[in-house]
Amino acid sequence: MAKTKSVYVCSNCGNDSAKWLGKCPICGEWNTYVEELIAKESGSRRTDTLFDSPKAKPILLQDVKTGEEPRLDLNDGELNRVLGGGLVPGSLILLGGEPGIGKSTLILQTVLNLDSLKTLYVSGEESVRQLKLRADRINEKSQNCYIVCETNLQQIFVHIQNTKPELVVIDSIQTIFTEGIESSPGSVAQVRECSAAILKFAKETSTPVILIGHINKEGSIAGPKVLEHIVDTVLQFEGDQHYMYRILRGIKNRFGSTAELGIYEMRQNGLREVSNPSELLLTQNHEGLSGVSIAAAIEGVRPFLIETQALVSTAAYGTPQRSATGFDSRRMNMLLAVLEKRAGFKLIQKDVFLNIAGGLKVNDPAIDMAVISAVLSSSLDIAVERHVCMSGEVGLSGEIRPVNRIEQRILEAEKLGFSKILIPHNNLKGFTAKVNIEIIPVRKVEEAFRQLFG
Repeated sequence: MAKTKSVYVCSNCGNDSAKWLGKCPICGEWNTYVEELIAKESGSRRTDTLFDSPKAKPILLQDVKTGEEPRLDLNDGELNRVLGGGLVPGSLILLGGEPGIGKSTLILQTVLNLDSLKTLYVSGEESVRQLKLRADRINEKSQNCYIVCETNLQQIFVHIQNTKPELVVIDSIQTIFTEGIESSPGSVAQVRECSAAILKFAKETSTPVILIGHINKEGSIAGPKVLEHIVDTVLQFEGDQHYMYRILRGIKNRFGSTAELGIYEMRQNGLREVSNPSELLLTQNHEGLSGVSIAAAIEGVRPFLIETQALVSTAAYGTPQRSATGFDSRRMNMLLAVLEKRAGFKLIQKDVFLNIAGGLKVNDPAIDMAVISAVLSSSLDIAVERHVCMSGEVGLSGEIRPVNRIEQRILEAEKLGFSKILIPHNNLKGFTAKVNIEIIPVRKVEEAFRQLFG
């Protein structure tokens, strides 16, 4: 009979210890050790298996044949873009996000659009009736999608063997358990062993598997960190539940770029792809309003124009408030210091609030010029012209630094009907494209302010 003993395992890195530790000596995280029961096999293990003949033989690197990875079209332009062109056979995809953000809806409407692929949807959280109600709400009908409510990993493999699907979806990995581990579903050991078994199945049968994962209160995917290491792609589905837009980002991708971005609009009948986010992220009635400027940003290979809003008011308390939504607050403090030191605008006794419209989180430094323009517009109570947009990174000395792919930004602004665009002066080198939009090169923030406010 197998004996059981308890060990303490770090939920962040997977390191185990015979006793509980407050701080993990491997990864340095605090309060991450959880107790797990493991079964100790009776009898001695065979040691001669270490010297058995291996199944695979080493080969020279130059003898390995490579080619373009075949892709499965998911009939979803945004999801295909983030994955790098489609789904690679045999890949393991992990999709994480906040509760209720739309993870299950995104995957369900995607598989219901795939009539050419036999799909098995394994649900560990919802009943068959709940999935049917959601499918009816999405109004997508597929003749090739099988659903099963199961949490036992061994039974899931039996269903896979019987149906022989071409795509497997597991919702969610934290609800799946294997009988070989004596711990509850969602524990570090269960998630680790179940994901390793699913990975082995995906690689041996060349069947793509999509895992839906929960996240913890810190915002990272729940379970051991090894879960993110063994999968091929980690996708993050994010967005504010008070807004209609959802952002799909690639955190890790072995078959594509992690700089891609997919945008969806949440509707009553599911998620709608936003092919041109610029038109939806711009408010058309901001003419005459101060504190609003338009920035030409790029996420991945996609250019789009976003609206930057700022509000500057006299501080009601002793310490001025600094708040940024969708933008790095530390970078905003740096830009405010540049405005005060290099441009001579005193904002030390002012409250400054910054917002990126639409609930987006933007990391492109090219929106720096739009941020300081919106702040100054609100401080002076002078509106920026409606048909003017800008793109440029601001340095600590007040210079406007060049940005990448300026031609795409200019063409996007021209397509949306803007008549002027402010760009860094150094970006004009090598720019030969003929456009109908007026290009205004600037070297310093003072020049940009003269062009905007006179």
